[in-house]
Amino acid sequence: MTTQLTDRGTTAHGENDGPTTDGTRGTTPSTAATTTSSSDRRRTLDPVTFEVLKNAFTTSVDLMSEQILRTCYSFVIYSRDFSSALCDARGNTVMQGSQDIAVHVGTLHFQCQAVLEQFGDDIHPGDVFAINDPYRGGTHFNDVSFIRPIFVGDEIIAFAQNKGHWADIGGNVPGSFDVNATEHFGEGLRIPAIRIFDRGTLRYDVAALLVENTRSPGISLGDLHAQSEATAVCERDILRLVERYGKDTIVAAMQEVQDYVETLVRKRVADLPDGTWSTTDYLDADPGRGEGLVPIVVNLHIEGDQIHYDLEGSAPAVASFLNSGYGTTHSALYAGTKTFFPDVPLNSGFYRAVSADIGPEGTVVNAGWPYAVTGFCSGPYEKIMNAIFEIWSGLMPERALAGCFNLEYLLVGGRDGRSPEKPFFMWYDWMAGGWGGRSDRDGSGTSAPVFGVGLAVQPVEGQERLSPVLTTKHAIATDSGGPGRHRGGVGIEKGGTLTDADRTVMSYCCDRARSITWGIDGGLASNPHGVWLNRGTPQERFLGSVFSSVPVGPGDTFERPSAGGGGLGDPLDRDPRDVLEDVIDGYVSLVRAGTDYGVVIEEVDAELDDYRLDEDATRRLRTEIRGARRGWLEEDPEDVARRYREGELDTLDLIRRYAVIVDWGTGELLPETTRQFRESVTRRVTAAWED
Repeated sequence: MTTQLTDRGTTAHGENDGPTTDGTRGTTPSTAATTTSSSDRRRTLDPVTFEVLKNAFTTSVDLMSEQILRTCYSFVIYSRDFSSALCDARGNTVMQGSQDIAVHVGTLHFQCQAVLEQFGDDIHPGDVFAINDPYRGGTHFNDVSFIRPIFVGDEIIAFAQNKGHWADIGGNVPGSFDVNATEHFGEGLRIPAIRIFDRGTLRYDVAALLVENTRSPGISLGDLHAQSEATAVCERDILRLVERYGKDTIVAAMQEVQDYVETLVRKRVADLPDGTWSTTDYLDADPGRGEGLVPIVVNLHIEGDQIHYDLEGSAPAVASFLNSGYGTTHSALYAGTKTFFPDVPLNSGFYRAVSADIGPEGTVVNAGWPYAVTGFCSGPYEKIMNAIFEIWSGLMPERALAGCFNLEYLLVGGRDGRSPEKPFFMWYDWMAGGWGGRSDRDGSGTSAPVFGVGLAVQPVEGQERLSPVLTTKHAIATDSGGPGRHRGGVGIEKGGTLTDADRTVMSYCCDRARSITWGIDGGLASNPHGVWLNRGTPQERFLGSVFSSVPVGPGDTFERPSAGGGGLGDPLDRDPRDVLEDVIDGYVSLVRAGTDYGVVIEEVDAELDDYRLDEDATRRLRTEIRGARRGWLEEDPEDVARRYREGELDTLDLIRRYAVIVDWGTGELLPETTRQFRESVTRRVTAAWED
């Protein structure tokens, strides 16, 4: 199904879509009407007024964000898991905020259009609508949007919208991330477009219906008010602009801001060669189909000034919640592409230059109702983005970027025994990690995920005050950056201990335990994700990277790493002095300096950071590795796995030297996964090596 968003009132669903068996009005976007190119539209604003209003719209949205930060109740939203946007009267995005999360912004227009479709002319001043429906262009059920029409007289000129991640939205597990869900009914409360404020009056019964279906109704109600009031802040600022410049000027500026972005993108795309490019990234596994990586195929076509993607060849929907709906898949395509146009604002003008065929419903990238989709963020979303990074790195080598770490969420929820009432708590954690090596420098380390670079790392002190979980470790993960001529950024290791936790379970939403964050142009992979419970004790368990409802209690300990970024370029071409600096900084260990980079370094006094580079031994070792490394990738995987189980090899040896993937808890070989991983290494890595 090909889609293209225009400024001509295209909604998230076809005009002729009738009710479907699940009660929605369709589940995928329709083909747009004929687009009027921005170059064909007459400009009405002088350059100064245009520039002033373009920036004023950003300020209006940022004011909304500041209001949320100062009034929200949820620690998750306070840690910037929210986004805001100004939409025009047709629901098209005019402007986003300065620190918004990519996936949110790429879906806000879908949800605004869903409100328009649902309510039509039955929209009034003072109304506020709520929606979280991923089958109407949303993200996942935790992300609740509030949308306020902005009227001048009796005419809607715009919509103010924000989306915040509620820490719980009901469902089977605390935090609402049930990995084992295959249909959405166990994931939480689905909110179609509903009216939450009617002409300025809160509909208390509707609000109660929403918040009482969460595990923290007081916090949810507080966030409901914070988000609703934030849209009023944006409304007041837009009306201030109307009073100063006039309605017609503001409406024209909203259109011309979109036209401006479209023109910028199309001019740059027109300078690129026409052609077709393709690559594949993977999910770790489909629980319903056994062992083996799950392909997500991204094909890019450029013709003239138009970008077109198709995802033909992507796998069927998986038997877990790691599926993506149409809104989030389109968002991934927009966000991945936008990475290579960093100076261009993101609004619906950008979307006009990007069309997409995401295929029929029922696939991992277009899972319609009732497939479970809450884990899309750790599933297809960033896989699509990373695949786009790889393709566009070939088109724009000056902006080349290797694979980036995968977003992950660890949720511990139960009863807080520190209070006599034992209220519900949700320890809801995500970590920073590493971005891929770049064309001219190492990747960014300990950074927010590509999913949303505005996402903040939660303060440990705040987490400990709100939940009976003590953080015992939060440090850079040595050797996590993928080796390369330009090293991937490093990830993080984090550990914790449960204290007064009662009736508590742990869930984890991630991936990349098997489809390891990869390098390009000869660069090597990072490290696997996964959670260890009570490591180093007789009760040690490796829980993996995707699990739900694991019982835990007081005294239990846990730890997990985030991945680093993949390397770019052959690690044997990295300047040995840079490797020496990495060892001094704690980014690379002495052992892996030799194993991965062929650099021999002698430790003189670690406390004084006194290390010495042996240049002669380095030359000899690099010559030895160059002569042997292709052969390592052809060794019998069963024998490699056996040596791992016997302690002869470690995890990074298997990934980087032998391209062998095992169950990291048992050491059991995963033969089909290994075959696919080796194919990926051959394509991305060894093809670029010069022996």
